[in-house]
Amino acid sequence: MLTLLRIHNFAIIDALELSLEPRLVVFTGETGAGKSIILDALDVLLGGKTEPTMIRTGAERATIEGEFVLNGRNKDPIQTLLSQEELLEEDGSLVISREIRKEGRTTTRVNGRAAGAQVLKSLAELLVDIHGQTEHLSIFNVKTHVELLDRFADLSAIKADYQSLFAEYSKTNRELARIRQIQSNASQRQDMLRYQIDEIKKAAFKPGEDEQLKTERDRLANAEALSLAVQQSTQLLDEGSYENPSITDQLGNLTTTMHTLARLDPSQQDLLDRAETAFETLGELAHDLRLYGEAIEFNPNRLEALDNRLDLLNQLSRKYGGSIESITEYEQKAVAELDTITYGDEQIQLLEEQKEHQLNRLTDLGQNLTNQRIAAAKLLGSRVEQELDDLKMASAKFQVEIQPLSDEEAGPNQPAFDKNGFDRVEFMIAPNLGEGFKPLVKIASGGETSRLMLALKNTLATEDNIPTLVFDEIDQGIGGRVGNVVGEKLFNLGLSHQVFCVTHLPQLAAFGNQHYKVEKVQKDGRTTTIVRQLAQDERLTEIASMFGELSEGTITSARELLVAANAGNQ
Repeated sequence: MLTLLRIHNFAIIDALELSLEPRLVVFTGETGAGKSIILDALDVLLGGKTEPTMIRTGAERATIEGEFVLNGRNKDPIQTLLSQEELLEEDGSLVISREIRKEGRTTTRVNGRAAGAQVLKSLAELLVDIHGQTEHLSIFNVKTHVELLDRFADLSAIKADYQSLFAEYSKTNRELARIRQIQSNASQRQDMLRYQIDEIKKAAFKPGEDEQLKTERDRLANAEALSLAVQQSTQLLDEGSYENPSITDQLGNLTTTMHTLARLDPSQQDLLDRAETAFETLGELAHDLRLYGEAIEFNPNRLEALDNRLDLLNQLSRKYGGSIESITEYEQKAVAELDTITYGDEQIQLLEEQKEHQLNRLTDLGQNLTNQRIAAAKLLGSRVEQELDDLKMASAKFQVEIQPLSDEEAGPNQPAFDKNGFDRVEFMIAPNLGEGFKPLVKIASGGETSRLMLALKNTLATEDNIPTLVFDEIDQGIGGRVGNVVGEKLFNLGLSHQVFCVTHLPQLAAFGNQHYKVEKVQKDGRTTTIVRQLAQDERLTEIASMFGELSEGTITSARELLVAANAGNQ
């Protein structure tokens, strides 16, 4: 749910920070005070369209930031999405911010890191339903209707079985398509694979062989330079003259001198030991250099053989993936593909039998899903109509239309079913007597739609994953008596969701668990919207003023509303 909303320099809002609680949060205030601006800012935060005109006059940018607590059934899909986009925080927190700049550029950040429009859209669909902004209204997304109906009918177990089998069936289909594609040009492909496998096998290379060959080749190619370096080194070490004694002779003289030093001053024995060690080490170095020099060979034939071998390995490497390791991987895949071609007809037959068996089981499970959906659809329709009757829309009719999927909806190269079964589910409404049913997505907006939305949300409250619901203009066209009913239903909806409601009806406002008053004030020649949370005594005055001029009568009416709302929702 949304716990904190910060708005800066947006329209006539200078700086605003709202701490939002669970359950029902109501916003009241005079027309034009800025209540809808708050919802506009929330819409922008969730990916709504932005314009430079939204920025407060005189400011360079507008910013909106929301902090969310993740809980309920949408927690896992949100965290999965954040993890996939590398936006997940260790503590599971979620902060979304958007910045609008005067030049028209908009920046979106999720948990402090830049995020794209599609990521924000996906998050918004899981976080908030803003009624009146159909872009975020999940109930108007036909794809969600089958999910809502299935949760209403408690079909999770049978649907999980169906979807698991559907995944197996899809995998079988993909494997069949792959083998058939291979078989379509089998003869020509067989010859090519056999040639490639034979070419790789003849090379008989070993892992790491190329590096070993390169080392040996470099040594042979530089044999002359290496031999000269060895000769010069051994001369310096061992082959000195009276005028230019060798390093070994000089170090020997040093050792003799150190013997005298150690004899005269035994405390310096360590110096003698180190000199003797150096003398021995130098002798070993001279010995190893001579052995290395004797091993250096001038072998043009071997050098040519190494060059040829390296050329072969380089050709194979370029041809089969770019490295020695990739040649082995290619060979393994080629052998597997050749086996598939050789035994392809047998594999196709086995897969066809497997597919037929899976299809029969899918048909049984899918038909079971359809039957249970049909039964649940009738119950859902009657419950929604009862809610609409309570909301003084007794003539409105609601039904769940269940039709077979078309081939196009099922997907390419598939029969008419998908991961949800064999059905296309859509909510239909006939708002007025004598009118036929129309898709829910095509009905007009306004108070009538708001009440329909409230009826659906109340009926599907336990099945709806969206934690925060926003209702704007829900009191349009309804009176005080219906306002009491709407208020009670919003309060009940708040038991399972966080609900925001902008209202002008005192009967509805009385049911709020948290009450904000929105006001427009003028200061220093500027108009600014301010919002403050009302204490209980302030609520009494605010609700009384919603009836009209403050008087003993309006205060009494407001008190009666608050008492009745509290008593009815204990």
